[in-house]
Amino acid sequence: MDFRSLRSLDEVLAALAELGDAACVLAGGTDVMVQLGRGEIAPQTLVHIEHVGELSAISCNGHVRLGATATHSSIAESPAILNSYGSLAAAAASVGGWQTQSVGTIGGNIANASPAADLLPPLLVHGAVVSLSSASGSRTLSIDQLLTGRRSTACAADELIVAVDLEPVGARTADAFVKVGRRSAMEVSIVALAVRLTLDETMTTVTDARIALASCGPMAFRATEAEAALIGTTLDDDALRAAGAALGNRAQLIDDVRATAAYRRRLIPRVLGKAVAECRQTIVNRSESQT
Repeated sequence: MDFRSLRSLDEVLAALAELGDAACVLAGGTDVMVQLGRGEIAPQTLVHIEHVGELSAISCNGHVRLGATATHSSIAESPAILNSYGSLAAAAASVGGWQTQSVGTIGGNIANASPAADLLPPLLVHGAVVSLSSASGSRTLSIDQLLTGRRSTACAADELIVAVDLEPVGARTADAFVKVGRRSAMEVSIVALAVRLTLDETMTTVTDARIALASCGPMAFRATEAEAALIGTTLDDDALRAAGAALGNRAQLIDDVRATAAYRRRLIPRVLGKAVAECRQTIVNRSESQT
């Protein structure tokens, strides 16, 4: 196996154009090295991009942009993320232990497209748009367009994820991330859920709801049926029950080494209720602090 450690984006894109399917992009390596060890992948060349400085920035110029090699720890600690995208900060802080968070990247989390990828639910509720580049040009895809299945994306062999843009957050809007695992840290989730809610000026009625779930199907997904069950309501018990039922129906649950499908189905409404309550309380607290 060959190893190319490159330092500019142009060099990386030229290498991917040359190598195509024979290449595997390596940044932090938290997923790739495990897959290599298990024999799940066998690339001819590893294209190392960790030292491409232009890919690691987190910027806020009208909207938040995260470079593909921004690490989980840098995302979890970024004031721009903490202030407006708390669910993403929380998800980044939940990925493995500090060793993984120090080197694992947002681009890798997306490209690996694990059904249990922690960053994907927050990215879905925040309408993330992924920028892809190749030697022949660039394009953008929404995160839900990019994800095509279990460990599968629409990224071509010669394309590189270079950045992720997040939608601006409006007034009276808050988000939350809840992850349930068998332990409190360094654990693949049993259920991981992100919610983003917007309330009306009276602070009582939901005007927009976004819900995304991971570890409950072949890939992370937005649950539009559950969202519709909350929009226009005051988050009363009936609305929460309807949303929880819709979320459970949308999920494709299985038995695995972490939990049974039946346990996940019981867990989903509770996790949703916790996230919704956190969102509502955050909106109220922000409103009170501004008066």
